[in-house]
Amino acid sequence: MSATENRTRQAITKKLNEAFAPESLDVIDESHLHAGHAGHRPGGETHFRVYIVSPAFEGKSRIDRHRMINQVLADELTAGVHALALKAQAPGE
Repeated sequence: MSATENRTRQAITKKLNEAFAPESLDVIDESHLHAGHAGHRPGGETHFRVYIVSPAFEGKSRIDRHRMINQVLADELTAGVHALALKAQAPGE
């Protein structure tokens, strides 16, 4: 894939790195797995899975962690990201 094809994944990665200074972060474009399903569009970049470990999540519930991430990615979620699967953990979890 070219950099142009990955622009949403790159934007998500950049924003999460800046907001949470994670110890680890993996942003996976799973759009190809959803061809023909709701929210899919040609070119992909509609369905993502995020694995993130950050001290920012210490003492936060799973729902609070998801809200924090959704707030940071609000622009992407309104601009075409249809699904965002999250696994957000604090270090040591």
